[in-house]
Amino acid sequence: MVIKELTIGTLLTIIIILLIKGVNIFPFVLLAAVGLFLVYRNQIADFIESTIESPKNEKILTIDFDQIGGQETAKKELLEALEFVVNKDLVKKLGIRPLKGIILQGPPGTGKTLLAKAAAKYTNSAFIATSGSEFVEMYAGVGAKRVRKLFADAKRLALKEKKNSAVIFIDEIDVLGVKRGSNSSHMEYDQTLNQLLVEMDGLKSSDIQILVMAATNRLDLLDDALLRPGRFDRIVNIPLPSKWGRLEILRIHTKNKPLGDDVDLEKVAAQTFGFSGAHLENVTNEAAILALRNNRLTITQQDFLNAIEKVIMGEKIDRVPTKEELKRIAIHEVGHGFISELYRPNSVASITVAPRGQALGYMRQVNSENLLETKESLLKTIAVTVAGAMAEKVFFDQFSTGATNDFNQAISLAKKIIDCGLSDLGTTNCNILPKEVLNKEITTIIENVKIETEKILLNKKGLIEKLANYLLENETISGDEFRNIIQGL
Repeated sequence: MVIKELTIGTLLTIIIILLIKGVNIFPFVLLAAVGLFLVYRNQIADFIESTIESPKNEKILTIDFDQIGGQETAKKELLEALEFVVNKDLVKKLGIRPLKGIILQGPPGTGKTLLAKAAAKYTNSAFIATSGSEFVEMYAGVGAKRVRKLFADAKRLALKEKKNSAVIFIDEIDVLGVKRGSNSSHMEYDQTLNQLLVEMDGLKSSDIQILVMAATNRLDLLDDALLRPGRFDRIVNIPLPSKWGRLEILRIHTKNKPLGDDVDLEKVAAQTFGFSGAHLENVTNEAAILALRNNRLTITQQDFLNAIEKVIMGEKIDRVPTKEELKRIAIHEVGHGFISELYRPNSVASITVAPRGQALGYMRQVNSENLLETKESLLKTIAVTVAGAMAEKVFFDQFSTGATNDFNQAISLAKKIIDCGLSDLGTTNCNILPKEVLNKEITTIIENVKIETEKILLNKKGLIEKLANYLLENETISGDEFRNIIQGL
C-alpha cells in the first residue's frame, strides 16, 4: 500500500513540476496511464468482473416435455440420456459412467432452450442459463474466471435449493467452444475453452452432479476436444419439425386462443413447410393480431393464411406498382402457379400481386415433405422456378429484373443435380470442375427446362391470361380458387 501511495505521489509531483515549467505533459500522462494499467490490470479486470451479473438461474421451472411439441425423436433421445441423472443408484450398480454433457444441435427456433429447461425440471435439478458470448472479454483470464464461477454457482444453487444435481445450459456455445487457433490474435478464447474442458473433466458424480447442456447450430465450428466422450457425450439433433410436428406445435400455441369454426390447423401445418417452432408461434400470434385489427373475437382460417404470408414475406407495403407492372407481375406469378399445378397437383397455396416486403408478388407453395429427390423432381422444381420469367417472355417477349431471384434459385438447383451425379457429367462435384465446364452444364440444364416450359405456357397462353386477369381483379387468390378456375376453363 505504501509503495502504491509513493508511486502515485511521485507521478503527481512530476506532473506539477512539468506544468510549472510549461512542458507539454500529454505524452507523459499517456505513458503514466499505460504504466498504471499494466501494473493494476488484474485489479481492473476484477472490478469489471464484479460489475457483471452472474448467469441467470430459474428457481421455478414451469416447462416440461409435454409442453414441447414437434420433437418426439429428440425428446426420446434426451429422456434416455437423462435417465443417467435420475436413476443414479441403478447407474452405479451397472458401473455406468454418468453423462457430463449433452449438445443440442439444430436450426434457430427449434426449441433447444425449452428442452434444456424441461430437462432440468425432469431431473429435479437447479438450472442456470448463460450464453457463449458472456465468457469472452478483452482482458486475459476473465473468461476462464467466469467459467470457474459458473460451475461454482451451479453447485451453490443446488445446495441452496436442496437438490442433488444442477443443469448448466450454455446457449450459442460455438462462441465459447470454437476450435482453438481460430482466433490467432485473441488467446482469451483459447484460455476460456481450456478452462471449460478442465471443469468438465473435474465433474464428480459423488458430489453435486452437474449436467452441462449446450445449444448450437454450427457443430462444425466446435473444438474436437470438447466433443470427445467424457465431456459432451451425447449430440441430440433438433431438426425443423415435420408436418405432424408442426400440427402438434400449432395445437399447443392455440390452446389459449379462440379459434373460429372454419380453422383447420392441419391445412395450416401443410402450408408452413420449413417453419421452426418459433415461426409457428409467431404465426399464431400474428393471426390473433389480425383478428384484433378487424374487431373480431375469434381467429379465422384466413387470419392464419394472412399471418403465414406476413411471416414469410413481411407486411404489405404502400408502394403501388403501375398498371403495366401489375400486369407483368400477375403474368409472372400465374406462370409459377400453373407449372406448379401441372407438375405437382394441389401444390399452390395462394397467389398474390399485393406487394409485401421486397416482393412485388408471390406464389406460395405447399412444399413436399419428401426426404429424397430424383433428377426428374429437381428438373420440375427448376421448371416452376423459371416459369414466371418464361411467362413474361411469352407475353412481353422479354424478361424483367423480377426474375433475378428465380434464376439464382434455378442455378442452385442445377448445381445440386451436378453434385448428386445426376447430370451428363456423371459423378463429380461443382468444386472440382473447371468454371467453363460447370457454367456450360448449368446453362444446358436450365436452358433445356426453359425451352420446355415456354412451349407449355405458349400452348396455354389464353388460359394464363384469363388467370392473370382474375388475379388482378381480386389481388389475392387461394390455391383452391386457382384450381377451380383451371378446371372450369
